[in-house]
Amino acid sequence: MRWPLRRSGTIRRLNYFDKQAALELFARDPVASVLARMPFEQGYPRPAHAVGYCEDDGDLTAVCWVGANIAPVGFSPAGLDALAHYLRSWRRLASSLVGPADQVMGLWDRIADFYPEPREIRPKQLSMVYRGGTGLPGDPETRPATVGEGSLVVPASIAMFIEEVGYDPTMYGPGYVQRVHSLVRAGHTFVRMGKDPDGLDRVEFKADIGALAGGVAQVQGVWTHPDLRGRGIGSAAMVAVAEQIQDTIAPTVSLYVNDYNLPAVRMYEKIGFETVGHFATVLL
Repeated sequence: MRWPLRRSGTIRRLNYFDKQAALELFARDPVASVLARMPFEQGYPRPAHAVGYCEDDGDLTAVCWVGANIAPVGFSPAGLDALAHYLRSWRRLASSLVGPADQVMGLWDRIADFYPEPREIRPKQLSMVYRGGTGLPGDPETRPATVGEGSLVVPASIAMFIEEVGYDPTMYGPGYVQRVHSLVRAGHTFVRMGKDPDGLDRVEFKADIGALAGGVAQVQGVWTHPDLRGRGIGSAAMVAVAEQIQDTIAPTVSLYVNDYNLPAVRMYEKIGFETVGHFATVLL
């Protein structure tokens, strides 16, 4: 545990003057805190914001990002009590809780009766970091998607989302497609391209940098076309993704994966990912 011991304190909204203290807190565990840290580096629109738990002497000891996603880090049981009270008073419903497992599940225990029945609870997800050193070669055809390939990435991203979450994200408006194109423009979507049976261009593999902060790039949205699974394409492509990210974007490459998804866990371990902690997700 990298977070300091706490006794009692208060919770409040954070502002610009709290930024340095928050960044110092996140630096205690950059991988666990990447989701909460990212808005501090990139900015965020209202009404999304961050709240912090402060000791009686004013020291900041925990932070939670509060928006469409809720991402808590560093809270003691007393801090989670205070955070739960704050979220109830905020009276806006998030779409997910995500972060270190003890934080997410501890918070969910305190606010579950305030929310509708969740779509799914994933209480144990392995938080992994790429160490490499396996000698496995990366796929030379895996690379950042070009802006002109955005329209091909969209259907692959939608297919991935439906498999992972269980519904079509475009049914709620254009936001998801806009997000896909934004990642492509930023150079944060990696693809291996190929041809479908009719000879048309298609995405065979994709992965995104879903969060980037504090020298950590968290890979999300990993997907291999169903026709090509079981051939080792995803393994070689992920090596290429991890190494390209380390070379050009961030020194630490992380991801999280459901512990029951044994084929994925074994693949990540085989190519050089190491478990460093546990995440949890509550899909609302």
